[in-house]
Amino acid sequence: MNSKTLTLTGIILFLAFVSSPLLAQTPEEKLKAMGLELPEVSQPMANYVKWKQVGNLLFLAGNGPDVFGKVGDDLTPEQGYEAARLTGLEIIAVLKAATGDLSRIKQFVKVLGMVNSAPDFTGHPRVINGFSDLMVEVFGEKGKHARSAVGVAALPNNIAVEIEVIVELEDNEE
Repeated sequence: MNSKTLTLTGIILFLAFVSSPLLAQTPEEKLKAMGLELPEVSQPMANYVKWKQVGNLLFLAGNGPDVFGKVGDDLTPEQGYEAARLTGLEIIAVLKAATGDLSRIKQFVKVLGMVNSAPDFTGHPRVINGFSDLMVEVFGEKGKHARSAVGVAALPNNIAVEIEVIVELEDNEE
């Protein structure tokens, strides 16, 4: 290879790197670059609210996808992973509705992932990784969180997963 080829290769690699979806400035830009659209935020199913802010902490009620069945019986672990990822999109939509701007999220603090699972299924962490992986893809280091991933005998309406989230918001500058 001559120096022109090496230089051209370097420029191409640099352009591929700077156009990467992971380098977008805001979470909204990252979602767009990834080709992901946020769903509409649904109304609560009962007498509760979708989120509650206490100081700079935002607590989200449990969210789940339109994916039904028990992981390990009706669904494969891979289908459970995708259900958790879909739940992640729903949670991002709720966060957007609650904050008005996803850049207000300082960090994800705690996640509780519940998997509607067969009695002998033990891959709960792998399923909830669908959510965790998406949060890191969209929010970077801010998306990393402490987490519990547990199996449960049943979830409302037989949904495959339910996830609760606590995030810390940036200080308001008022």
